[in-house]
Amino acid sequence: MEIGALTVVIATYNRCDTLKKAILAYQRQTELQAMREILVVDDGSSDATPAVVAELSQDSVVPIRYFRQENKGPAAARNVGIREAAADIILFTDDDIIPSKTLVAEHLKSHREFPQICEAVLGYMTWSPEVNATPFMKWFGTKGGLLDYSSLDGRTEAGEDHFYTGNISLKAEFLRQNDGFDEEFKSAAYEDIEFGYRLRKAGMRLLYNHKAFAYHEQFFSFADACRRCRKGAAAFEVFKQKEAGRRYYGPPSLKQRFIRQARKLASPILSPFINIMDSRVPLPAVIYKVMYRTFAF
Repeated sequence: MEIGALTVVIATYNRCDTLKKAILAYQRQTELQAMREILVVDDGSSDATPAVVAELSQDSVVPIRYFRQENKGPAAARNVGIREAAADIILFTDDDIIPSKTLVAEHLKSHREFPQICEAVLGYMTWSPEVNATPFMKWFGTKGGLLDYSSLDGRTEAGEDHFYTGNISLKAEFLRQNDGFDEEFKSAAYEDIEFGYRLRKAGMRLLYNHKAFAYHEQFFSFADACRRCRKGAAAFEVFKQKEAGRRYYGPPSLKQRFIRQARKLASPILSPFINIMDSRVPLPAVIYKVMYRTFAF
């Protein structure tokens, strides 16, 4: 297919400050003429999101369209973007992801090189310098429970388990052919991997372009990371009922049950060390892994 313009879809919920930064950064893209529009889908925010978007829309060189729904979760919000997007390519991002100046250009470059309808592009995300990431955050964002970019080092393709909706682009027609995100997921957990699994079954080839990078502007303490994981428990139960979940998470083996029990027994012993997890002194990665798996699950 011939690659034309790109639509940016931002699902947002109560993050008007970082949303504003993100939209302003999209208005400074090097390939601005290739951006057909920015679609902001508000998932029932109670902050100043509507006013912020209205203000930015007045002087924007890129058309901004605003949609609002009752709080249904990011899966439903992104589906609004899929239905409404006018361009051939849809770039999904989040309201706390600030694009580099060449983000759009790099995504389009990859799609022009790989124009088949089933070929998608994953970009890279790293912590914004403004959040002053701790060593734990650096582990969490590249090797831990949030994102795993470390396993993509030196690779040009990724699997559906790297279907990160903070920085990923796909052909609009391919998305529409495959029913969109599953709206049974009401929170930001597992809905992306589940859709990635279905798209891979439909033939998706996920290319990885490290140069298509963006900055994640959100701070995570160790406690924040653990709370985020536990908050996703309901979504995990939904995921386990799906084909993707059954593939990834079958009945626990004897070894897995033993490890879970060992973690429960170890948590009182390890709890005094929680305070050092947010230290600015780097710790071995295995410590972050053990502590996170002990207290987040």
